[in-house]
Amino acid sequence: AALKAQLDNRLFGQHLAKDVVLKAVLGFSNNPSPKKPLMLSLHGWAGTGKNFLSQILAEQVHPAGLRSKFVHLFLATLHFPHHDQVKLYKEQLQNWIRGNVSACPSSVFIFDEMDKMHPGVIDAIKPFLDYYEEVDGVSYRKAIFIFLSNAGGDLINKAAFDFWSSGRRREDIQLKDLEPLLSVGVFNNKNSGLWHSSIIDRNLIDYFVPFLPLEQRHVKMCVRAEMTARGYAVDEKIVQAVADEMTYFPKEQKIFSDKGCKTVQAKLDIHED
Repeated sequence: AALKAQLDNRLFGQHLAKDVVLKAVLGFSNNPSPKKPLMLSLHGWAGTGKNFLSQILAEQVHPAGLRSKFVHLFLATLHFPHHDQVKLYKEQLQNWIRGNVSACPSSVFIFDEMDKMHPGVIDAIKPFLDYYEEVDGVSYRKAIFIFLSNAGGDLINKAAFDFWSSGRRREDIQLKDLEPLLSVGVFNNKNSGLWHSSIIDRNLIDYFVPFLPLEQRHVKMCVRAEMTARGYAVDEKIVQAVADEMTYFPKEQKIFSDKGCKTVQAKLDIHED
C-alpha cells in the first residue's frame, strides 16, 4: 500500500511501469521462498522516471533508500569506465555482490546507464540471478536487481506515437504491446550493455519495464509536485510557463517532452526569482 501511494503521488504518466512494478514487488515480497532474485530492467528516455522509481522502490525495502548501506548504485561511466578492464570489473562486481548479500540477503542493486556498460561486464552477475538455492554458500533469492537504460527508448516512443496517431488512449498501451519488442531490441542493441547477454538468453529478467515519453500534461504534474515539495502554493501561470519552456517532439505535432521532467527543477528555480 505504501509503495502504491508513493507511485501514485510521485510518478506521472507511467501507468505501465506502476502496474508492473507493483505486481512484481508484491508477488516477490509475499513469497516466503522465491526461486530467484527479483530482476527488473527499466527502459525509456531520460527524465521519464526510471531513477525515480528505483529510488522509491529502494526506500520501500530499506527506509534510508540510496543512503542505506544495503542499497547499492552502480553507474557504468563511473564504476566501469575502461574497456580494457572488463575482466577486473567482473571480478570486483562478483566479490562486491557476494559480500553485500552475505551481510544482508535483501540487498538492492541498481545498475544505471546500462546503455553505456561495456558488453560482458554485466554477465558477471548471471550466477547470482539464476535459479540456484545457493552459490558458494550464499543465497541470493531475496535480493533485488534493477537495471536502468535508455536502450529501447526509441522503440517505446514510436509505439506511444503510433497509439496517439491512431487516436487511441495512451493508458490503453499494455505491457504485451512493448515487452517483446524491448527484450529483442535490447538483446540486439550493441549499445545496450545487455547486447547478446546470457542474462536475457536465460530469461533471468523478470520484467522489461517500459517508460513512456511524457506529454505536456505530465510535465505540468511534475512542476506542481515540485512546487508543493518546496512548500509553495501552486501557481498555474508558473506551471504553464515552465511547461512551455520545455522542447517537444515530433517537430510538427510537439506531443512528447524531449527531456521528460528532467529539467523541471532548474527551470522552476528561474521562475521563483
